[in-house]
Amino acid sequence: MGHFGIIGNPLIHSFSAKYFNEKFTREHIDAEYSLYPLNELTNERVNELLDTLDGFNVTFPYKEAIIPYLDRLDETAQAIGAVNVVYKRVGYNTDYAGFIVSLRPLLRPFDRQALVLGTGGASKAVCYGLQQLGITPTLVSRTPQAGQISYADLNADLLSRYTLIINGTPLGMFPEVNTCPPIPYEHLTPRHLLYDCVYNPEETLFLRRGKAQGASIQNGKEMLIGQAKEAWQIWNER
Repeated sequence: MGHFGIIGNPLIHSFSAKYFNEKFTREHIDAEYSLYPLNELTNERVNELLDTLDGFNVTFPYKEAIIPYLDRLDETAQAIGAVNVVYKRVGYNTDYAGFIVSLRPLLRPFDRQALVLGTGGASKAVCYGLQQLGITPTLVSRTPQAGQISYADLNADLLSRYTLIINGTPLGMFPEVNTCPPIPYEHLTPRHLLYDCVYNPEETLFLRRGKAQGASIQNGKEMLIGQAKEAWQIWNER
């Protein structure tokens, strides 16, 4: 039997176990997928998982922290600087592929630059995906570094130039459903497209507030499914 799983904290929001176990049942695959909530990463625990699992996913907050525990990264994960799939002590990133597949059909000709909220592992994959689509990303952070902007910088003029806004933070994720990124929602218009990497709940407060202003919205469910399909290929074809 194959043994797969996901590490992160918290994992109460995760759909991965349901997705993969339903896939295994439907396709008569002799495998199981389990949740491994970790309060912290340790050499002992990570090595145990590497030795006992055939492959695993990595989610918030360990997509960057897992890297030192691996033997190497593939070229894409190295370029992104974040890992969401591990196989045989090698780190991969399939988040960007799921993101591209889900975003591409929604893009309009004027979506040439994007605001990416947050600077963690999910945002890094989003920025890489945007660049593959020919869209220039600008990171928004509470503590901006060089080349980034702060939430305080967001105003009507700036939002009029950035019609694509992507939430790469965990704000709004179950069970903290009453939180959202601190952007000036009153300046959003029907020209805006709001994309949330969060997929539980299906409509986050970020998306609801955007929709109330007439913006188009998309959650991260298709991104999840897309990255999971890519992960399964890595676990089975390498």
